Amino acid sequence: MAKTFFEELNNANATGVAYKNINLKKAALAYFANNGHATIADLCKELNLSTPKVTNLVNDLINDGLVMDYGKIESTGGRKPNLYGLVADSAFFIGVDVKHDHLNLGLSDFHKNLVTTVEALPYTLDNTKASLEELCQLINNFIDGLTVPREKILGIGINISGRINYATGYNYSLFYFDEEPLSKVIGNKVGIRVFLENDSRAMAYGEFCSDLVHGERNVLFLNLDYGIGMGVLINGELYYGKSGYSGEVGHIPLYDNEIICHCGKKGCLETEASGWALVNMFRQKLAAGSSSMLSRTHRSPEDIHLPDIIEAANNDDMLAIELIAKVGENLGRGVALLMNIFNPELVILGGALAATQDHIRLPIKSAMKKYSLSLVSNDSKLKMSKLGERAGIIGACLLVRNKVLIS
Repeated sequence: MAKTFFEELNNANATGVAYKNINLKKAALAYFANNGHATIADLCKELNLSTPKVTNLVNDLINDGLVMDYGKIESTGGRKPNLYGLVADSAFFIGVDVKHDHLNLGLSDFHKNLVTTVEALPYTLDNTKASLEELCQLINNFIDGLTVPREKILGIGINISGRINYATGYNYSLFYFDEEPLSKVIGNKVGIRVFLENDSRAMAYGEFCSDLVHGERNVLFLNLDYGIGMGVLINGELYYGKSGYSGEVGHIPLYDNEIICHCGKKGCLETEASGWALVNMFRQKLAAGSSSMLSRTHRSPEDIHLPDIIEAANNDDMLAIELIAKVGENLGRGVALLMNIFNPELVILGGALAATQDHIRLPIKSAMKKYSLSLVSNDSKLKMSKLGERAGIIGACLLVRNKVLIS
């Protein structure tokens, strides 16, 4: 079945004819994955092979349990061709979206359907070995609770914040405890191949593949959480930069202040336009005597966190709304800068702060118009996330699916 082919795929000793055959199978599967169902003629054109060779290739994939014959299609004349496509339950992929204070996990099939999800699973992200061990245990618990055979799970995509080299699997910001790549460390503990991705890029890809995007190819996605991350799609492809660290928009030195950012520098956009900046502003306002519904439910300002402020804003708390608007205006300055540089077709706002909807969107939009060049930004669209909390797990599943088929 499918396991046989993917064991061949991961066989580093394959050479000659066997190696060429594996690559042809991968190319055919990738075509099905990207285009849906196809005919023998479609594959002949794509692979530049003769009809007999492609027919044999498709028959091999059918025998592997990866492809099936979906029957004949209507034709303008002559013999009706058969339509082939992937078998949905022949392979599965897991996406793990690591947040500041919880995990979202999901399982998708070969047809990109999200089969199972576990959202808002309590977890505290700390840069400690204990936190890493807990992460691996929670992933294993999720896998153990699935009805899908473990051997059919072909890869796990893990989204996490930090400076990640996706090609090598290292995260130089978190869990960098030894010489081995983090992807390998986690992979050894869960027994399935792991691919590491920056959380904002995976979310960007998830949104890009949703029906929020209608033909736009140059898209910016802003992950508005405790920090500010960005995923960039240029001509429909994720942009990584030379070492995989693109998108660190939160660390643009935009302000002349004395606030020290988490990166160790002063004046970063994050110091006045992020979730943690919002929390600091809110606590300072309460300490100075401002009133809020949260004053009645929390003993101390230090007990108030980002989800509390977001919930308060969505329940018409004026202090929360006022400070989110301030953060939005500050963010808008950063977005205007990005508009002037990239001239994108679409900017998508996602992450925790996007849950406040117009409370954050309208001040950002106003500041964008104020600070960007109208010639550059007039025909750019600004939209809110379509997938919300699921953007990360969907993006992770899709990216690991792609990587299994091309790596």
